[in-house]
Amino acid sequence: MRLIKNGYLYQVTFMASVFPVNCYLVEEEDGLTLIDAALGFCSKGIMKAAETIGKPITKIVLTHAHEDHVGALDSLKDMMPEVPVYISIRDHRLMNGDRSLDTHEDQTPIKGGVPKKLTTRANVLLKEGDLIGSLTAIETPGHTPGSMSFLDIRTKAVIAGDAFQTRGGIAVAGDMKPWFPFPAFGTWSKKTALASAKKLISYEPQLLAVGHGEMAVNPLRVMEQAIGNLERKIG
Repeated sequence: MRLIKNGYLYQVTFMASVFPVNCYLVEEEDGLTLIDAALGFCSKGIMKAAETIGKPITKIVLTHAHEDHVGALDSLKDMMPEVPVYISIRDHRLMNGDRSLDTHEDQTPIKGGVPKKLTTRANVLLKEGDLIGSLTAIETPGHTPGSMSFLDIRTKAVIAGDAFQTRGGIAVAGDMKPWFPFPAFGTWSKKTALASAKKLISYEPQLLAVGHGEMAVNPLRVMEQAIGNLERKIG
């Protein structure tokens, strides 16, 4: 487990040099908001990170329902049964194993690993603009139909889940990077992901924090580059 701090945000990384999987702890006055729950073996590392920071985890917020973002959720809830879990209204369906699509959505199959043995369910279902402490919920579908990103209103840091990746090079979800193709393999709709990436640009983030790869400081230029790359590929 590796812990890197930037302002109120702590990046917690597992398997950093091989297959980096990130989750994040956002510091608030009364505790920590955990964003994503990494893989099944990561619960002890997440708890150790919170102990190192010196505050309790008071909320668990999920960017989407893929198993490398919810893997340790059951074991974390066993340790902290009172802590509420948040996910988007749309990806709560995916959390329940429902891969059906709505009529207005891109009619391509939902991809990626959706956990079959997860027993935890969200207590709070999120929509655009909801506030979770200092975080604003932003609907950024594409990787999954209900993917969400979270903007820290104090610092303009965006925690984007798999809406972007930085491992293997900056990329919008669905844009294949040969050195780290896995987010692209798990992306439902490139077209929808591209629209969401442009939406995130409009918030003018000062920091981009993603599910796979290093945090990017002053990321607008590289985000625009990634958007251009995918636009050229899909026309």
